[in-house]
Amino acid sequence: MRKPVIAGNWKMYKTVFDAVRFISELKDLVSNVKDVQIIVAPPFLAIYPVVQEVKDLNILVSAQDVFWEEEGAYTGEISPKMLLDAGCNYVIIGHSERRQYFQETDETVNKKITASLHHGLIPIFCVGESIQQRESGKTLDIIESQIKRGLSGLSASDMKDVIIAYEPIWAIGTGKTATSKQAEEIHAFIRGILKGIFKDIADNTRILYGGSVKPDNIDELMVEPNIDGALVGGASLKAEDFARIIKFKTKLR
Repeated sequence: MRKPVIAGNWKMYKTVFDAVRFISELKDLVSNVKDVQIIVAPPFLAIYPVVQEVKDLNILVSAQDVFWEEEGAYTGEISPKMLLDAGCNYVIIGHSERRQYFQETDETVNKKITASLHHGLIPIFCVGESIQQRESGKTLDIIESQIKRGLSGLSASDMKDVIIAYEPIWAIGTGKTATSKQAEEIHAFIRGILKGIFKDIADNTRILYGGSVKPDNIDELMVEPNIDGALVGGASLKAEDFARIIKFKTKLR
């Protein structure tokens, strides 16, 4: 049984004060949740304070990005070693906003995944297609290419710790969302690709859905057999909304 993951990506929102206050609100709402892995991804400056707030709680912390070198003259970058020292357990890699605004490529994504695994960080590896790619029938080709290039050189042992997040770019921050059946189709396709590369490891790989996940659509998404959780954007910024997503309702789990 794959343990579900609900991860909140706060993007460039919340000061340190806001982040700490959010955790104080959230912890009481989800204190009794034991069968879901809860993750929050604050901005870099708020990581350490949030880590201090979630000690002894059922909440772990992720970074939103990482650089692939351990140290050096790379102004403005953050290394895996630094994230570990701050208390991070996870790191989001290859988010569509990083690809769109900061020229992230499949090759740099691969470097970041490899470096993160080497240092003991668990990657949340994002893939997804644009609306133009979807409408032109290229979705499956794009997803397969991103998966194979992003995971190039990884062993089956490495994959035991990798989480994949399918985020259709056309549904991120737009209010649109893939139907549960559309999402399941791509999740099953991703798992099939992983089986072709990593064999039995694929059955244990958790694949999250991201793309305007909200309290009113989480239940229908989590019913699907290959959807193992969600990477939540805007709805993770409000404690009550995020808690409702964490407490998704399904008869199948």
